[in-house]
Amino acid sequence: MPLATTHIDYSTLEGGLVRMMNRYKESGTLTGDAEVDEYLAQDANAALLGLLYDQRVRAESAFKGPFRLRERLGHLDMAKIAAMEHQDLVDVMKISPAVHRFTGTMADYTKRIADILTNEYGGNAANLWNDGVDFPTVQKRVRKLPGFGAEKAEKLRYVLHYFGHRDFSGE
Repeated sequence: MPLATTHIDYSTLEGGLVRMMNRYKESGTLTGDAEVDEYLAQDANAALLGLLYDQRVRAESAFKGPFRLRERLGHLDMAKIAAMEHQDLVDVMKISPAVHRFTGTMADYTKRIADILTNEYGGNAANLWNDGVDFPTVQKRVRKLPGFGAEKAEKLRYVLHYFGHRDFSGE
């Protein structure tokens, strides 16, 4: 999936995601790394996990986390991640540079999300939003995932748009 070619209004947001979208307007890359941007655009699971990891770390680092995880595991297969031992995932996530500074918590969230995606959405985060439902329905689905509150669920609109997964800008 290509990155968004149009911009949507994000004037009500603050923080690192805003910085990323501003960078995109100026230089055409969200994370500062075109290879990571391309991966996030191709893999819905990576985009969702990037948003999950966007807490208490620099946003660009958060969104690079799924790319690092895939490099280390050789995949970002949700069924395989759900089946991993928790400590094995923690160990992989804490290899320097760490996937996230809170490796234990994020490994737990990642495994739990992987389990939910595997059991309820065919192992693919895109199935949270690709069935034509409106954005409020997507928000409700995402808020059931560990680590996703109302604010993060609202930010999903921008992540999906800018990484080219789905455009909810008309809603």
